[in-house]
Amino acid sequence: MMVGMRSVLSLRIPVIFASLIPMASAQNITTPPSSTIVATEATQDVSLSTDPSSAFWQHTRPVFITGDTYGNPVPSHRTEIRSRWTRDSLYLLFVSPYEQLNLKPSPDTSAETNQLWNWDVAEAFIGSDFTNIRRYKEFELSPQGEWVDLDIDLDKQGDKNAWKWNSGMKVSARIDEAHKIWYGAMRIPFSAISTRPAAPGERLRINLFRCQGPTETRHYLAWQPSMSKSFHVPEHFGTLVLGGPNPAAD
Repeated sequence: MMVGMRSVLSLRIPVIFASLIPMASAQNITTPPSSTIVATEATQDVSLSTDPSSAFWQHTRPVFITGDTYGNPVPSHRTEIRSRWTRDSLYLLFVSPYEQLNLKPSPDTSAETNQLWNWDVAEAFIGSDFTNIRRYKEFELSPQGEWVDLDIDLDKQGDKNAWKWNSGMKVSARIDEAHKIWYGAMRIPFSAISTRPAAPGERLRINLFRCQGPTETRHYLAWQPSMSKSFHVPEHFGTLVLGGPNPAAD
Protein backbone atom coordinates (compact mmCIF):
# COMPACT_ATOMS: atom_id res chain seq x y z
CA MET A 1 0.00 0.00 0.00
CA MET A 2 2.82 2.35 -0.48
CA VAL A 3 4.79 4.70 1.68
CA GLY A 4 1.64 5.76 3.41
CA MET A 5 -1.75 7.37 3.11
CA ARG A 6 -0.42 10.91 3.17
CA SER A 7 -3.86 12.21 2.33
CA VAL A 8 -5.18 10.53 5.47
CA LEU A 9 -2.76 10.69 8.35
CA SER A 10 -0.07 13.37 8.47
CA LEU A 11 1.95 11.98 5.56
CA ARG A 12 2.90 8.88 7.54
CA ILE A 13 2.00 5.21 7.21
CA PRO A 14 -1.03 4.57 9.41
CA VAL A 15 -0.95 1.40 11.44
CA ILE A 16 -4.11 0.15 9.79
CA PHE A 17 -3.61 0.80 6.11
CA ALA A 18 0.06 1.32 5.68
CA SER A 19 -0.57 2.24 3.21
CA LEU A 20 -12.51 1.78 -23.81
CA ILE A 21 -9.37 1.00 -25.31
CA PRO A 22 -8.40 -2.67 -25.49
CA MET A 23 -4.69 -3.33 -25.31
CA ALA A 24 -3.90 -6.20 -27.66
CA SER A 25 -0.13 -5.85 -27.72
CA ALA A 26 2.70 -4.97 -25.35
CA GLN A 27 2.77 -1.31 -24.42
CA ASN A 28 5.98 0.62 -25.02
CA ILE A 29 7.44 1.83 -21.76
CA THR A 30 7.65 5.39 -23.06
CA THR A 31 3.95 5.49 -23.93
CA PRO A 32 1.50 6.77 -21.29
CA PRO A 33 -0.71 3.88 -20.16
CA SER A 34 -4.28 3.56 -21.29
CA SER A 35 -6.65 4.33 -18.45
CA THR A 36 -8.94 1.38 -19.25
CA ILE A 37 -8.68 -2.34 -18.59
CA VAL A 38 -11.06 -4.67 -20.46
CA ALA A 39 -11.54 -7.95 -18.60
CA THR A 40 -12.44 -11.01 -20.67
CA GLU A 41 -15.56 -12.94 -19.64
CA ALA A 42 -15.19 -16.59 -18.59
CA THR A 43 -18.03 -19.09 -18.63
CA GLN A 44 -17.32 -20.53 -15.19
CA ASP A 45 -15.08 -20.18 -12.16
CA VAL A 46 -11.84 -22.17 -12.21
CA SER A 47 -8.96 -23.01 -9.90
CA LEU A 48 -6.40 -20.22 -9.74
CA SER A 49 -3.54 -20.51 -12.22
CA THR A 50 -0.33 -18.47 -12.16
CA ASP A 51 0.64 -19.60 -15.68
CA PRO A 52 0.07 -16.76 -18.19
CA SER A 53 0.30 -19.26 -21.06
CA SER A 54 -2.57 -21.35 -19.73
CA ALA A 55 -5.82 -21.49 -21.70
CA PHE A 56 -7.53 -19.38 -19.05
CA TRP A 57 -5.09 -16.46 -19.30
CA GLN A 58 -3.60 -16.78 -22.77
CA HIS A 59 -6.13 -14.85 -24.86
CA THR A 60 -6.86 -12.05 -22.42
CA ARG A 61 -5.89 -8.43 -23.04
CA PRO A 62 -3.06 -7.44 -20.69
CA VAL A 63 -2.15 -4.02 -19.38
CA PHE A 64 1.26 -3.06 -18.02
CA ILE A 65 2.72 -1.20 -15.06
CA THR A 66 5.65 0.59 -16.66
CA GLY A 67 6.71 3.20 -14.12
CA ASP A 68 6.57 4.63 -10.63
CA THR A 69 3.85 6.67 -8.96
CA TYR A 70 5.03 9.80 -10.75
CA GLY A 71 5.06 8.14 -14.16
CA ASN A 72 8.84 7.81 -14.37
CA PRO A 73 9.75 4.70 -16.42
CA VAL A 74 11.06 1.71 -14.47
CA PRO A 75 11.73 -0.74 -17.33
CA SER A 76 13.39 -3.36 -15.12
CA HIS A 77 10.07 -3.89 -13.32
CA ARG A 78 7.60 -3.74 -16.21
CA THR A 79 4.65 -5.69 -14.80
CA GLU A 80 1.96 -7.43 -16.84
CA ILE A 81 -1.58 -7.75 -15.49
CA ARG A 82 -4.28 -9.93 -17.03
CA SER A 83 -7.95 -9.92 -16.02
CA ARG A 84 -11.01 -12.14 -16.39
CA TRP A 85 -14.43 -12.25 -14.81
CA THR A 86 -17.40 -14.52 -14.24
CA ARG A 87 -20.83 -13.79 -12.82
CA ASP A 88 -19.37 -14.45 -9.38
CA SER A 89 -15.67 -13.50 -9.48
CA LEU A 90 -13.00 -11.15 -10.76
CA TYR A 91 -9.61 -12.68 -11.60
CA LEU A 92 -6.29 -10.81 -11.80
CA LEU A 93 -2.87 -12.19 -12.72
CA PHE A 94 0.33 -10.24 -12.01
CA VAL A 95 3.56 -11.14 -13.84
CA SER A 96 6.19 -9.29 -11.84
CA PRO A 97 9.90 -9.07 -12.74
CA TYR A 98 12.18 -8.29 -9.82
CA GLU A 99 15.82 -7.57 -8.99
CA GLN A 100 15.74 -8.50 -5.31
CA LEU A 101 12.74 -9.68 -3.31
CA ASN A 102 11.86 -8.30 0.09
CA LEU A 103 9.96 -11.15 1.75
CA LYS A 104 8.39 -11.40 5.19
CA PRO A 105 10.02 -14.06 7.37
CA SER A 106 7.84 -16.97 8.47
CA PRO A 107 4.97 -16.30 6.06
CA ASP A 108 1.45 -17.28 7.10
CA THR A 109 -0.83 -18.10 4.17
CA SER A 110 -3.69 -19.44 6.29
CA ALA A 111 -4.91 -16.01 7.43
CA GLU A 112 -4.51 -12.47 6.16
CA THR A 113 -1.32 -10.62 7.03
CA ASN A 114 -1.84 -7.09 8.32
CA GLN A 115 0.73 -4.56 7.09
CA LEU A 116 1.74 -6.87 4.28
CA TRP A 117 2.51 -3.70 2.30
CA ASN A 118 5.80 -3.39 4.21
CA TRP A 119 7.10 -6.24 2.02
CA ASP A 120 6.96 -7.10 -1.67
CA VAL A 121 3.33 -7.09 -2.84
CA ALA A 122 1.10 -6.62 -5.85
CA GLU A 123 -2.03 -4.58 -5.17
CA ALA A 124 -5.40 -3.82 -6.74
CA PHE A 125 -7.58 -0.92 -5.54
CA ILE A 126 -11.14 -1.34 -6.83
CA GLY A 127 -14.20 0.84 -6.31
CA SER A 128 -17.75 0.62 -7.61
CA ASP A 129 -18.96 4.03 -6.42
CA PHE A 130 -18.40 6.68 -9.10
CA THR A 131 -19.99 9.34 -6.88
CA ASN A 132 -18.00 8.83 -3.68
CA ILE A 133 -14.64 7.83 -5.12
CA ARG A 134 -13.04 7.87 -1.66
CA ARG A 135 -14.64 4.50 -0.90
CA TYR A 136 -12.99 1.44 -2.42
CA LYS A 137 -11.50 -1.94 -1.59
CA GLU A 138 -7.83 -2.89 -1.47
CA PHE A 139 -6.50 -6.34 -2.32
CA GLU A 140 -2.87 -7.43 -1.87
CA LEU A 141 -0.84 -10.58 -2.37
CA SER A 142 2.83 -11.38 -1.88
CA PRO A 143 5.24 -13.61 -3.82
CA GLN A 144 4.88 -16.12 -0.97
CA GLY A 145 1.09 -16.31 -1.23
CA GLU A 146 0.29 -14.08 1.74
CA TRP A 147 -2.67 -11.76 1.39
CA VAL A 148 -4.63 -8.93 2.96
CA ASP A 149 -7.81 -7.10 1.97
CA LEU A 150 -9.07 -3.76 3.27
CA ASP A 151 -12.28 -1.75 3.16
CA ILE A 152 -10.99 1.77 2.52
CA ASP A 153 -12.88 4.95 3.39
CA LEU A 154 -10.54 7.94 3.13
CA ASP A 155 -12.98 10.01 5.19
CA LYS A 156 -12.56 7.69 8.20
CA GLN A 157 -9.16 8.70 9.48
CA GLY A 158 -7.60 6.21 11.84
CA ASP A 159 -10.01 3.35 11.17
CA LYS A 160 -8.07 0.47 12.70
CA ASN A 161 -10.59 -2.11 11.53
CA ALA A 162 -10.20 -1.56 7.80
CA TRP A 163 -8.00 -4.64 7.39
CA LYS A 164 -10.40 -6.83 9.39
CA TRP A 165 -12.90 -6.71 6.54
CA ASN A 166 -12.99 -10.05 4.74
CA SER A 167 -13.72 -10.19 1.02
CA GLY A 168 -13.40 -13.95 0.66
CA MET A 169 -10.60 -13.50 -1.88
CA LYS A 170 -8.33 -16.39 -2.86
CA VAL A 171 -4.73 -16.07 -3.99
CA SER A 172 -1.98 -18.18 -5.51
CA ALA A 173 1.67 -17.24 -6.04
CA ARG A 174 4.98 -18.69 -7.15
CA ILE A 175 8.54 -17.41 -7.63
CA ASP A 176 10.63 -18.23 -10.71
CA GLU A 177 14.08 -17.61 -9.26
CA ALA A 178 15.88 -18.57 -12.46
CA HIS A 179 14.17 -15.80 -14.45
CA LYS A 180 13.61 -13.40 -11.52
CA ILE A 181 9.86 -13.17 -12.04
CA TRP A 182 7.11 -13.83 -9.53
CA TYR A 183 3.55 -14.65 -10.49
CA GLY A 184 0.48 -13.89 -8.39
CA ALA A 185 -3.20 -14.54 -9.06
CA MET A 186 -6.27 -13.23 -7.24
CA ARG A 187 -9.87 -14.43 -7.35
CA ILE A 188 -12.11 -11.81 -5.77
CA PRO A 189 -15.84 -12.41 -5.17
CA PHE A 190 -17.70 -9.84 -7.25
CA SER A 191 -20.10 -9.28 -4.36
CA ALA A 192 -17.16 -7.92 -2.33
CA ILE A 193 -16.57 -5.24 -4.94
CA SER A 194 -20.02 -4.08 -5.99
CA THR A 195 -23.69 -4.38 -5.09
CA ARG A 196 -24.46 -4.43 -8.80
CA PRO A 197 -24.43 -7.77 -10.63
CA ALA A 198 -21.51 -8.60 -12.89
CA ALA A 199 -22.57 -8.14 -16.50
CA PRO A 200 -20.93 -7.20 -19.80
CA GLY A 201 -20.35 -3.46 -19.94
CA GLU A 202 -20.31 -3.01 -16.15
CA ARG A 203 -17.61 -0.53 -15.09
CA LEU A 204 -15.49 -0.25 -11.96
CA ARG A 205 -12.81 2.16 -10.81
CA ILE A 206 -9.38 0.57 -10.47
CA ASN A 207 -5.68 1.11 -10.00
CA LEU A 208 -2.86 -1.42 -9.81
CA PHE A 209 0.39 -1.20 -7.88
CA ARG A 210 3.53 -2.97 -6.72
CA CYS A 211 5.87 -2.44 -3.79
CA GLN A 212 9.19 -4.05 -4.71
CA GLY A 213 12.62 -4.48 -3.20
CA PRO A 214 14.47 -3.75 0.05
CA THR A 215 14.04 -0.41 1.80
CA GLU A 216 17.15 1.23 0.42
CA THR A 217 16.24 0.54 -3.23
CA ARG A 218 12.47 0.11 -2.93
CA HIS A 219 10.30 0.77 -5.98
CA TYR A 220 6.71 1.99 -5.75
CA LEU A 221 5.11 1.17 -9.07
CA ALA A 222 1.71 2.25 -10.42
CA TRP A 223 -0.39 1.44 -13.48
CA GLN A 224 -2.04 4.87 -13.36
CA PRO A 225 0.49 7.29 -11.82
CA SER A 226 -0.94 8.77 -8.62
CA MET A 227 1.43 11.75 -8.90
CA SER A 228 2.11 11.31 -5.20
CA LYS A 229 4.20 9.17 -2.88
CA SER A 230 0.91 7.61 -1.83
CA PHE A 231 -1.10 5.04 -3.76
CA HIS A 232 -4.29 6.39 -2.20
CA VAL A 233 -5.22 9.04 -4.75
CA PRO A 234 -8.55 7.87 -6.22
CA GLU A 235 -8.69 10.86 -8.57
CA HIS A 236 -6.05 9.05 -10.62
CA PHE A 237 -7.73 5.63 -10.81
CA GLY A 238 -8.49 4.14 -14.22
CA THR A 239 -11.50 2.10 -15.35
CA LEU A 240 -12.12 -1.64 -15.44
CA VAL A 241 -14.73 -2.69 -18.01
CA LEU A 242 -16.28 -6.16 -17.98
CA GLY A 243 -15.90 -7.22 -21.60
CA GLY A 244 -17.43 -10.05 -23.53
CA PRO A 245 -16.12 -13.59 -23.94
CA ASN A 246 -13.23 -14.65 -26.12
CA PRO A 247 -14.04 -18.20 -27.33
CA ALA A 248 -10.32 -19.02 -27.59
CA ALA A 249 -9.73 -18.12 -23.92
CA ASP A 250 -11.62 -21.02 -22.31
